[in-house]
Amino acid sequence: MAEQNADQVGDWNGQGGERWVVNQARLDAMVAVFGQAAIEAAALATGERVLDIGCGAGASSLALAARVGAGGRVLGVDISELLIDRARALACHANTPARFQVADASNAELPEGAFDILFSRFGVMFFDDPTAAFTHMRSALRPGGRVAFVCWRGAAENDWMRLPMGALKGIIPPSALSDPEAPGPFSFGDREHVARILTAAGFTEIVISPCDAAVPFGEGETRDAAIDDAMRMTLEVGPLSRALAAQPDDIRARACAAVRAAFASLPGEGAVMINGAAWIVVARNPAS
Repeated sequence: MAEQNADQVGDWNGQGGERWVVNQARLDAMVAVFGQAAIEAAALATGERVLDIGCGAGASSLALAARVGAGGRVLGVDISELLIDRARALACHANTPARFQVADASNAELPEGAFDILFSRFGVMFFDDPTAAFTHMRSALRPGGRVAFVCWRGAAENDWMRLPMGALKGIIPPSALSDPEAPGPFSFGDREHVARILTAAGFTEIVISPCDAAVPFGEGETRDAAIDDAMRMTLEVGPLSRALAAQPDDIRARACAAVRAAFASLPGEGAVMINGAAWIVVARNPAS
């Protein structure tokens, strides 16, 4: 695998991938509503061939395969061997045309014109050079084929990021501001930035639409148990763990108490409901 996207490859084959595998069922359930919206936008037809980019543990690939049927084909690719192993294990229990491969779609050898649809559920925001990545992936799309994906909007619009990190103000020093377009979950937050990438990569008929949903971030038999679960989730797979990694115990305790109070302010009884904000993006490969 090429050195491009090396940081992402390392993380998703290390702690990032391990944490996702441990929490796979919960995390897939949390983002399912957004993935379903992207699948609807893709307007899949029976028999179509789909490349699922950054497929993770395969939930999106299996959902796509159910749409295209036995006559279709879905290839799920991801840079994480851990997640692809999990996807293959889940696929063993399903009669599905979905297959999985460890690969970086931005530079992997892809058969030219072999797919009707390029799809992704939160898998395209991490490329070091997104324009080059989409240009490369477009070569695997047949003339007249289409791309459909869902990506997060900005961090300030996503309460699963904004709320816990906002609770830390005054407790730990703010980190240096990073480039909002640097590879990461929110790098496609600017609609115009996404449109420029796709246009430069050769796509046309670009449509970018907002998608908002409340998702269960923490669950439990009681309200307190649901809040405890939300804390566990944000410490294991959210930004809070990185923000607190080098902090002393007393600061960590104060920060966790502040974040727990922020979660307690959200609605829900057996679940802590938290808002997510995404873009649903569709575009077309020119017919000639």
